[in-house]
Amino acid sequence: MRSLLFVPADSERKLAKGLDSGADVLLVDLEDSVAPDRKAVAREMAAAFITKKRETARPAFYVRVNDLSTGLTDDDLGAVMAARPEGILLPKASGATDVEHLAAKLRVFEAENGIEDGKTRILSLMTENAAGLFSAATYREPHPRLSGLTWGAEDLSAEIGARVTRDANGRYTDVFRLARTLTLVAASAAQVAAIDTVFVDFRDADGFRAECLEAERDGFTGKMAIHPAQVPIINEAFTPSGEAVALCLEIVDAFERAGDPGVVAIDGRMYDRPHLKRAERLLARAKAAEADRTQV
Repeated sequence: MRSLLFVPADSERKLAKGLDSGADVLLVDLEDSVAPDRKAVAREMAAAFITKKRETARPAFYVRVNDLSTGLTDDDLGAVMAARPEGILLPKASGATDVEHLAAKLRVFEAENGIEDGKTRILSLMTENAAGLFSAATYREPHPRLSGLTWGAEDLSAEIGARVTRDANGRYTDVFRLARTLTLVAASAAQVAAIDTVFVDFRDADGFRAECLEAERDGFTGKMAIHPAQVPIINEAFTPSGEAVALCLEIVDAFERAGDPGVVAIDGRMYDRPHLKRAERLLARAKAAEADRTQV
């Protein structure tokens, strides 16, 4: 999952554009981008869209449902699970207990729709409320359904009363940098993908590219998008370069040829076990990126 593009479920035009965007995942949205009086229509459209496109070459489909506190989650799942989306994006999660809560619901809906138990994955949006920040440590263990963790700034800013999320230089202010950091380390603890949040100024391609490169540098493996134009930038930034892959293959090969020691030398430079681990992770990302390219 490099690129994850939000598309409102009640817009046929935007759903169609999403298919042609090159995104690895379409986040079919039933939550923030859908007005309250359009929820029922959006559920029907989401289910019909995913069902129609399920057997064709396509991105993966995750559905962002309404959060567990709204009382709308069961209606969302009841409408879309028959379409067999690959996953559910859980907004405003307050910790791993909410993931378990959703997992229990999914088990019921899977059984009702003849879906293999545990097949539907969960992407948790873990920082949209203060409770989510305090609960970051609850993601300390892998969960069989959890595919990734991501974060958001806008809902969090509304909850804590922050007027803006970034300073005059375009950098996130302290509380939002904390949310970003907690997401990254929680994803590492849970052994799942770390997905960076959206960049709302979709006309600022240079700023967006810089933020993608910074996120990849820091350990994120993908980023959410709000506009199709952002997708190619994400895919480029989060696809390991040929040079990086070649070096990582050389590192792995050197350790194997040396009998898996603690340290090896390549062209006069020493590489130890952390370098090997980083190389293996990058090669896994490169393999996943290639799978994403062939899937779309």
